[in-house]
Amino acid sequence: MSTFTSKTSISKPINEVYSFLADFNNHQQLMPDTIQEWVSDADEASFSIPNMAKLLLKIDSRTTDEEIVIVPAAKAPFDLKLKWSLSFNNNHTDVLFTIDAELSMMLRMLASGPLQKLADHETQSLNTILS
Repeated sequence: MSTFTSKTSISKPINEVYSFLADFNNHQQLMPDTIQEWVSDADEASFSIPNMAKLLLKIDSRTTDEEIVIVPAAKAPFDLKLKWSLSFNNNHTDVLFTIDAELSMMLRMLASGPLQKLADHETQSLNTILS
């Protein structure tokens, strides 16, 4: 299992950050411009990554003001789990975004850089949107 993480701190109450992340419709704003064909509702999103794959993801679990877990809703090119973990400290919300991916050696060489960039892009976008 390969794990990619990115952290940020947002000067907002934890319930505001959680409410934004708990609705999959908001996640399009966190994605890079290269993501295409985005379709979502509160619980699921489908989109395509040019020259790679089309993904259908769903929110698997929500723990109010703590965690949101996202998994594939249909067969993905590899096993994948995305997790947003939240904690509130001294008037700001700490956010940890984790991507766990079951990558073969070949995929690890090809996908590690883009997956880390995706994790970093999503936390930076979240910080920009909510700050």
